[in-house]
Amino acid sequence: MQRLNPAALKAMLADGEELALVDLREELTFSQNHLLFARSVPLSRLELTFAALVPRRGTRIVMCDDADGLAERAADIFARAGYTDLRALDGGVAAWARAGFELFSGVNVPSKAFGEFVEHANATPSISAQELEGLMRARSDVVVLDSRPFDEYHRVSIPSAVSVPGAELVLRIRDLAPSPDTMVVVNCAGRTRSIIGAQSLINAGVPNKVVALRNGTMGWTLAGFACDSGKSARAPDASREALGWAKAAADRVARRFGISRIDAATLARWRAEEARTLYLFDVRDPREYAAGHVAGAVSAPGGQLVQATDQYVGTLGARIVLIDPAEVRAVMTASWLRQMGWRDVAVLAEEGRETAPPAAPILGEPPPPELRIDCAGLAALIAGGEATVVDLSLSRDYLKAHIPGAWFAIRSRLARALAKAPLRGTLVLTSQDGVLAGRAANEARALVDRPVRALDGGNAAWLDSGRALTADDPRMADEAIDVWLKPYERPSDHAAAMREYLAWEVDLPARIARDGSATFTQFGA
Repeated sequence: MQRLNPAALKAMLADGEELALVDLREELTFSQNHLLFARSVPLSRLELTFAALVPRRGTRIVMCDDADGLAERAADIFARAGYTDLRALDGGVAAWARAGFELFSGVNVPSKAFGEFVEHANATPSISAQELEGLMRARSDVVVLDSRPFDEYHRVSIPSAVSVPGAELVLRIRDLAPSPDTMVVVNCAGRTRSIIGAQSLINAGVPNKVVALRNGTMGWTLAGFACDSGKSARAPDASREALGWAKAAADRVARRFGISRIDAATLARWRAEEARTLYLFDVRDPREYAAGHVAGAVSAPGGQLVQATDQYVGTLGARIVLIDPAEVRAVMTASWLRQMGWRDVAVLAEEGRETAPPAAPILGEPPPPELRIDCAGLAALIAGGEATVVDLSLSRDYLKAHIPGAWFAIRSRLARALAKAPLRGTLVLTSQDGVLAGRAANEARALVDRPVRALDGGNAAWLDSGRALTADDPRMADEAIDVWLKPYERPSDHAAAMREYLAWEVDLPARIARDGSATFTQFGA
């Protein structure tokens, strides 16, 4: 593994070649300070997520840590999985700051900053919660469209809002607002998806007045208005007239932003190229994806792909193909990725017959039989007081449901957790589905002087076997630094957390400018 100084990494970020910049620390730690284009891939769950995020084994990989040995441990996993170009930031994240370079807090920072860039560059119009509430109270001709995924909308929404996830807006707008006199308000939870959604409609040439709801549902709540919950109003399927209008609008957008279309033969050729990374995303509604999609395509609804690009695309400079038989959602999504700095983005209008998603690629091998235990075997050990169960699930999942008596631990910090948990009998590792526990079994065996086993199938198998999980008696052998909580998920003072989050978003453009790595682009009209 080669060590890389900050100046060399800075140059690498600007050379245009493929690069995966990977931060191995836990998500909460990552959220406190990280490099702009670093992907959060905690060592504790590395085998579960990395191969999908960085699929090509010859990719240049630069690892970031706190100079605490995480890079060395990850390099061993990568090398055994066949990754060949491995480097680490010398001195860790702190060295980047000492070199005078910018660090960022929060998550999905490139996408969030891009949303602010779009608003400034396009003067995207917006409306305050107070103004919208006044229009609604006056029964004005206004429609509110929620651009988040349906589950977020279902949890909390603006009164009267209809669920229209971001990439669906242009496809469905003519049915939702057939009169040009109707004001269209696009909202999300905060700012980014409201801005991108509203500007999508404006770019598409919608004749209506279109505005973003300033600060989304958080702004609505902070203004003292009540949100709805449990609503299920979805946009209808696009009519023939709406589809025709949307296709014509998307064609204009494609010309403006230089979006290329490809056919199945081109995709096959690109798939065979070993020197380039290819991501294949189906940007339609997940229900359409589940009904039939191109083999190998991953479901990535367009609005979310723009909102959290770093969670889908691990390799900078990679090639991206967006699939939508109607083209509209793929073209609109591609237009935003192009402006965000992704140069090699193409649209494929292809039907598919696959109904199951591609199997999640997992690094490493399952444990040998001698390190495994089934649910009956664990139950017997527990009944005899001869087992210590340690759960490596995410803390939020552990706190919702765990095997009675199990301790929570973070896999990459297992040594410190085992020093806190009183060990008795066999150490049994579990996790949500048992895969992560199996990958950690050998590591645990090197840390203790007692038998170690991994529970086959993990907590899911335990529940399926008719045994109970519980949220009672949480036993935290480590801090819950493995998850970053959204403002409304935090344990207290939601209003202060919302204000802090919204101020953070607004402040991003200045920090992005200081960093100088982003290549956001404003295309001419």
